[in-house]
Amino acid sequence: MNDDQLLRYSRHILLDDIGVEGQSRLLGSRALVIGAGGLGSPVALYLGSAGVGRMTLVDHDTVDVTNLQRQIAHDLSRLGQPKALSARQSIGALNPDVKVDALVARADEALLDELVAGADVVLDCSDNFRTRHAVNAACVAHARPLVSGAAIGFDGQVSVYDTRRDDAPCYACLFPPDTAFEEVACATMGVFAPLVGIVGAMQAAEALKLLAGIGQPLAGRLLMLDARSMHWDEVRISRQPHCPVCAARTGGRATPR
Repeated sequence: MNDDQLLRYSRHILLDDIGVEGQSRLLGSRALVIGAGGLGSPVALYLGSAGVGRMTLVDHDTVDVTNLQRQIAHDLSRLGQPKALSARQSIGALNPDVKVDALVARADEALLDELVAGADVVLDCSDNFRTRHAVNAACVAHARPLVSGAAIGFDGQVSVYDTRRDDAPCYACLFPPDTAFEEVACATMGVFAPLVGIVGAMQAAEALKLLAGIGQPLAGRLLMLDARSMHWDEVRISRQPHCPVCAARTGGRATPR
């Protein structure tokens, strides 16, 4: 690190768990962020400010005035602009040293197969089950840790799916792809503005821990928040031996918890 970086990241370096070595890991890492909206905004800003060296943002949508109630990476001057490009501009204003690749595209299977292979950590900030399952499948195929978050109304959840660990489940272990789940959208259900900030900040924290090699990640644990009462519940989740996604890759291996 140069002198400017030592100053910029001094509050991280002061932490014994991170220090110069951990910060150097962050600077040399690459994060893939799927979605630059409510969750993707705090995720991208915190990863950028914390010094993750390279970031790829994927989002096909454009900034709308209804987004500004919660999507803090965007502002009125960027209405109509692609969210990925708007978020890149905000990250650059915070930390111009971070290299950001902004892709205005849908995160389909082919694109994810290419991008996940080159990432050190993947953060799913999307808003639909189809994309979440596609992201999960690519992470399992390439053995990349996935930090997943969701938020609707006053309810949020966050977990880490890391099948590099024998006992850790993938997203499909908890939400099987052949099960019908009702899709709900902010446009019809609404979302409490700070909720996406809370969940997104936790996603960023989990990703930074994974990249720096510190702490205990949320693998095998699903945290659920009711923001009305600000009450957290934790559910322990295990790898499912018959999961159609991760069991095929690991030969059905599942370690009892």
